[in-house]
Amino acid sequence: MFKQISSILFLILFTSCSLIEYHPYDGRLTIDERDLNNRHMALIEAATQEKDTIRFVWTGDTHKDYDETVDFVNHINNQILPIDFVMHGGDFTEYGLTKEFEWKVSILSKLKIPYVGLLGNHDVIGNGDQVFHTLFGEFDFSFRCGNIKFVCLNTNAIEYDYSEPVPDFDFIRNEIKEAGSHDFTRTIVAMHARPGCEQFNNNVKEFFQYYIKQFPNLLFCLNAHDHQLQAADLFDDGLIYYGCSNIAKRNYMLFTVTPDDYSYEVVYF
Repeated sequence: MFKQISSILFLILFTSCSLIEYHPYDGRLTIDERDLNNRHMALIEAATQEKDTIRFVWTGDTHKDYDETVDFVNHINNQILPIDFVMHGGDFTEYGLTKEFEWKVSILSKLKIPYVGLLGNHDVIGNGDQVFHTLFGEFDFSFRCGNIKFVCLNTNAIEYDYSEPVPDFDFIRNEIKEAGSHDFTRTIVAMHARPGCEQFNNNVKEFFQYYIKQFPNLLFCLNAHDHQLQAADLFDDGLIYYGCSNIAKRNYMLFTVTPDDYSYEVVYF
């Protein structure tokens, strides 16, 4: 009798284990991808090392628009003219849920070219920033394309309630020093939330603008977050901030940077 009861209890426990539903913010990943930005930046740097002209896509705010993200990936993969890489300006998710990250990364992993991702304010919800860190890496990072330095910054200050340095001026200063000691002759700065919006720490926006303009030949800035196409001289100093639409509007920005200039077009899919 004891053996029968023990067997029944074991069966119940074993079966129950397979039915465990983890908390949506548990952070346990079921996909293998890790440290995506560092892996993809290495691919980008190797592929563009000798190039004097680069073409890249700027998009963002894919949120819960999964069908549109699938169509975006298919559209990029079917382009005839070569594109070097894709930059996602953040807000991969709507609620910062682990599953949202997994679903979106699973879709974007089908891109035939490398991509890098920035942290968006929705990606911070719950423990989303920890999941982002595991999947993508540091919140502030940079990489090189030929002689162009891309500096990618976390600017989601409100999500951290000013408890952490956002934007991180120590990181920016170190990047400026590094740029001065290498053969980077041009710079592009990317962020999720631009100065002036509700997510940015606008107490330091003038200070932020002063610092980023110390980068060698800063060509322009990129932002997402506002869900609309933008091209604005925010500080009336000639530095243009270009904002992309959310993916639901079915378009992205395609930039071409040549040795002497740059241009962009809005591509619909």
